[in-house]
Amino acid sequence: MTGQSTADAGGAAPATAPRIQVVHGNPTAEELAAVVTVLAAVTVAATQSRSDNDQRHTPGVGGWTARERGVRTPLHSGPGGWRASAFPPAR
Repeated sequence: MTGQSTADAGGAAPATAPRIQVVHGNPTAEELAAVVTVLAAVTVAATQSRSDNDQRHTPGVGGWTARERGVRTPLHSGPGGWRASAFPPAR
């Protein structure tokens, strides 16, 4: 898919019109509609995942403010509990 610049009749700023070129074969209108739908869905999904990654990995957030710190192994009470909370269990 490439963009082709076209100008309005009123001389307004050029607009980018999406263009698909069929290189081989003779697809039906339904097949072209399916291809356009899939390409649009992939583009939207990629844009959303990029924006989600940008929101999750904002600079300056981490360490003490990370949400992952709240999810941890349970603390063990009793004699040697401090040791059990820091070291993996013996096998």
